[in-house]
Amino acid sequence: MKFRVVRDEFAEAVTWVARSLPSRPPVPVLGCVVLTANSEGLLVSGFDYEVSAAETISAEVVDTGTVLVSGRLLAEITKALPNKPVDVTIDGARVAIACGSSKFSLPTMPVEDYPDLPDVPEETGTVSGDLFAEAVAQVAVAAGRDDTLPMLTGVRMEIDGDRIVLAATDRFRLAVRELAWMPRDAGANGAALVPAKTLSDAAKSAGADHAGSVALAFGSSTAIGAEGILGITSNAKKTTTRLLDAEFPKFRQLFPASHTSVAAIESAALIEAIKRVSLVAERGAQIRMDFSDDSVLLTAGGDEAGKAEESLDVQFYGDPILIAFNPTYLLDGLAAIGAKTVQFGFTNPEPDGSGERRAAIRPAVLRPGSDDEPVADESGAYLAPASDFSYLLMPVRLPG
Repeated sequence: MKFRVVRDEFAEAVTWVARSLPSRPPVPVLGCVVLTANSEGLLVSGFDYEVSAAETISAEVVDTGTVLVSGRLLAEITKALPNKPVDVTIDGARVAIACGSSKFSLPTMPVEDYPDLPDVPEETGTVSGDLFAEAVAQVAVAAGRDDTLPMLTGVRMEIDGDRIVLAATDRFRLAVRELAWMPRDAGANGAALVPAKTLSDAAKSAGADHAGSVALAFGSSTAIGAEGILGITSNAKKTTTRLLDAEFPKFRQLFPASHTSVAAIESAALIEAIKRVSLVAERGAQIRMDFSDDSVLLTAGGDEAGKAEESLDVQFYGDPILIAFNPTYLLDGLAAIGAKTVQFGFTNPEPDGSGERRAAIRPAVLRPGSDDEPVADESGAYLAPASDFSYLLMPVRLPG
């Protein structure tokens, strides 16, 4: 095997494929990337039986062939090479890399020991690359990271005709995004649970590459997810991942149809205030938000660790409410919304007859703000507005 490639393209492809490899492979061969030089150029690929990544780049191929080499080491080397053409050749049981005056010789591993890349299911439809990247980023932040609860480490993707609903939760927050796409079959219908990390990496790559469209391959529109694999293709990059065989929680019933109180706040000002106030909040502690009339008072800490408070103007509707949140989860939600203003929807606690004001214990719903005032029903409750993105956040219980 012998070929020449552009340094930047080679480094980007190897780095992208190596990123999908396990940091601690069960066997050394699964920590490698495969370089295949053929008539179409250079195929850089990797597969660990769960996730595969492959990208074809242009190359001047003198002799075709295939070689298996350590992925992370090759990624580090290619990124460090000077900005000159890269020549790669096989020298016995080693691969030689030459770029300008830089030369490397790396050991190879038996190609026959490496698993074959999985077949990609039938393409189900396409979606705008930028829209896909934005939607996945909004939802994946809420996915769990505890592998002992696999149903919470994925993003549920529900397909219904020309709409896709993405949902993820770690039990403390729930993010849901709806977006339009172009199915190959207008009657496509089904759902699949996709590992959040793989989906997020593929979406980020599509966004960074400004992919015009991303092809999603769940299989036939009448048997979505039946093959247990999702294929994601954008530009020259192709990813596959095994779907999670787990039951995702029923999430729609968690969103209330109406709220007893609604607040609209400027996002940037709220984010900065939360960051300042939470400086005195010990790890895992909460910040309290006391809404009344046209302001909200943020407080955190106590006498021993220090105390902070800050007041912000809000547009507030309904009865005053006191609620507390994990500041990290709250900031994640505000960043995911990414709008100029954010709307909070609350459910006030029922009075207990003591006359004392109690802190809210029911989830709050965050949505992008709008210029419209909330609409009240006959009972005086404010109807939950329609929104492409919603972030449901559990409050932290306050003493008493």
